[in-house]
Amino acid sequence: MARFASLEDVRKIEAEMPWPESQPAVTLYELLSNTTKAHGDLNAITFQLFSGPKDPAETLTWNMFHERITQAANLFRSLGVGPTDTVAYILPNCNETAVTLLAGATAGIAAPINPLLEAEQIASILRETNAKVVVTLKSFPKTDVAQKVSEAITMAPGVETVLEVDLLRYLTGLKKFIVPLLRPKNPVEHNARVLSFTDECAKQNKTLDFEDVREDRVACYFHTGGTTGMPKVAQHKYSGMIYNGWIGHTLLFSEKDTVICPLPLFHVFACHVILMAMVASGGHVVFPTPQGYRGEGVFDNFWKLVERWQVTFIITVPTAIAAMMQRPVDADVSTVKTAFSGSAPLPVELFHRFEKATGVTLIEGYGLTEATCLVSCNPVEGEKKIGSIGVTFPHTEVKILTDSPDGPVEADVDTVGEICISSPGVFEGSTYTEADKNRDLFHHDVYLRTGDLGRFDEDGYLWITGRAKDLIIRGGHNIDPAEIEEALAGHEAVAFAGAIGQPDAFAGELPCVYVELVDNAQITEDELMAYAKDHIHERAAIPKYLEVLDELPKTAVGKVFKPDLRKKAITRIYNEALEKAGHDARVVEVREHKKRGLVAYLEQNGADADGVRQVLGEFTRPWEWVEAA
Repeated sequence: MARFASLEDVRKIEAEMPWPESQPAVTLYELLSNTTKAHGDLNAITFQLFSGPKDPAETLTWNMFHERITQAANLFRSLGVGPTDTVAYILPNCNETAVTLLAGATAGIAAPINPLLEAEQIASILRETNAKVVVTLKSFPKTDVAQKVSEAITMAPGVETVLEVDLLRYLTGLKKFIVPLLRPKNPVEHNARVLSFTDECAKQNKTLDFEDVREDRVACYFHTGGTTGMPKVAQHKYSGMIYNGWIGHTLLFSEKDTVICPLPLFHVFACHVILMAMVASGGHVVFPTPQGYRGEGVFDNFWKLVERWQVTFIITVPTAIAAMMQRPVDADVSTVKTAFSGSAPLPVELFHRFEKATGVTLIEGYGLTEATCLVSCNPVEGEKKIGSIGVTFPHTEVKILTDSPDGPVEADVDTVGEICISSPGVFEGSTYTEADKNRDLFHHDVYLRTGDLGRFDEDGYLWITGRAKDLIIRGGHNIDPAEIEEALAGHEAVAFAGAIGQPDAFAGELPCVYVELVDNAQITEDELMAYAKDHIHERAAIPKYLEVLDELPKTAVGKVFKPDLRKKAITRIYNEALEKAGHDARVVEVREHKKRGLVAYLEQNGADADGVRQVLGEFTRPWEWVEAA
C-alpha cells in the first residue's frame, strides 16, 4: 500500500500511478477473477443472521465467493439479461445480496433498491431502471419485504422473473423448524414467474457461460436516498466502481485486513467503498445481521463482534457512533487500526468521545452517489482535522466554484462555494438515467455540481459548510442549517439535531430545529433553546421553534431525513395559521410532488374556501384540497 499522510503523498501517487494506466482491470469480473487467483483460500465475506458473538455465521472464501457469483451471473444470462438489461434487488444484507450485486453487474446492470421504501417507490425505481429480473426475500417472519415487492411488481410490468432468497437456510436448531410454520402469507399476485434463487443458481455452471467483454459500460444503477427530495437514479460504470476499489486497496486495505460493515448493501458506501475495496485487495468483510446497525443487539454486541472477527477497520456513520458511545467498550479491540465515518458531518464532541473510549483513530471522509462515491478523506497516517473531510483522493479533482457575471469561477482559499468534482467515478453528462436531471449538473461540462457548499483551507483540506439547496432563506438572508445543528450537537444531552426552514408569512422561512436526545437525558425544550441562543453566533440563525422528538427520522445510512421534518413543520405552521384565523380546515398530509416539491393536502371540514385561500396564500409552499371520498 502507498503512504497516505499528506496532500504531497497524493500527488506522488498520481505521478507514480497515472490513471487509467494504473486501472487494475477493465471489467468487474476480471478484477474479481484476478483477486481470486491471488487469494482464493482466504476469507472474502461473512454474514451472520443474529448479532451474538457466538451465533452461527457463513463465511465464503474468495474461491467460493467467485463460484457463487459466476453461477448467479450465468443464471441471469439464462433469464435473458444482457449487458443493457437490469437485475434489481430488494434485499437486506446477506451473502446473496453481495453475490447478486456483483453477478448482476457482470451479466447486465445491477440495481440495488432500499427495502425500507414503500411499494409505490420500489415500483417507480423498477420502471425507471427497466428491471427485467428482481431478486428479493421469500416471505419471512418480522419483515414485510416480500409483500411490498410483490405489490410493487404489479405496478412494474417489465419484470419477468422474481428470484426469492430464503433466509431460512441461515437458521439452525429449533428455529429452522418453527419459522416455516410462522411464515407470513403473501397474497399479492403478479404476472412474473417466481423461482428459488438458491435452487436456480445451483443448476448453473461454475465457469462463465458467456464472454466477459473487456469494455467499459454502465454496470449499476443506484437511486439516491438523500435528504433533499425525490429519489433519482445514478449510473455507475465499471471504471468508476473499479476506481473506488483501487483507492481502497492502494491507500487502506490488503488481503490481511478484516472490515466490519453494518451498512446496507443498497448504498454506495457499503457497495463501492467497502465491497469493491475487498474485491480489489482480497480483504475480508463482515456483515452482521440483515439490518446492519439497525439489527437487534448489534450495538450491544458490537465490540464483541469486533473481537470475534479480529476486525482491523470499522465502517460507521455518526448515528451509529452516538449509539456505540452509550455502551461500554466491553471487548478486546486491539486489532482495530482505524474507524471510518461518512454519510454525514460528525460533531466534534462525538469525535472526542469515540477516540477517548476506544483508543481507535477516527477518520472522516466524503463521497456521494453521483460520483460513484469516494472523493476525499483525512489521511490515515497524517494530520486529521476534526470536522474536515480531508484531502482529495488520487486522480480526483475538486474545485470550489462560485457564480460571477462571467460564469462560475474558482473561489479563493477559505472562501465558500459549491463543491464540484471531476474524477474517474464521475460520468460526465450522463450521471442520471433521466436526461432532464443532467441539465445544469456540470460546470464547464466536466465538474459535477454536488450541491454541497464547502471550502479549501490553506493546507488543502476540504470542509463542508452546508447544502446549497438546504439553505434556510430568511427574508433573502441565507442561513446555513449546519451552524444550528453543530451548536446544539455540542450539548451533552443532544444526540442529533436537524435544522430546517419552516414556512413564514413574512420572511418566507424561519429557522426551526428538531432534536433527538441521548438515552435517559433530562432536559427541557426551554433549556435547549436557551443553550442555542448562547451558542449560535449568528442572530438570524437562532431557531424560532425547537422541538424534542423521541427519534429523528433518518435514512438507512444515518442521515437526518429532512423532508419528514419539513412535512412536520408545514403541517404545524399551516394548522396554527388556520386555527388562529378561525377556520376549521386542517392539513392532514404533506406529500412530495415531483415538480412542485412538498405539497400540503387539506380537509375542508366546512371551512370557507376563500378564507382558507387568503390565509395560506401568505405562504410560499403549495397546498391542495383532499378529494372527497
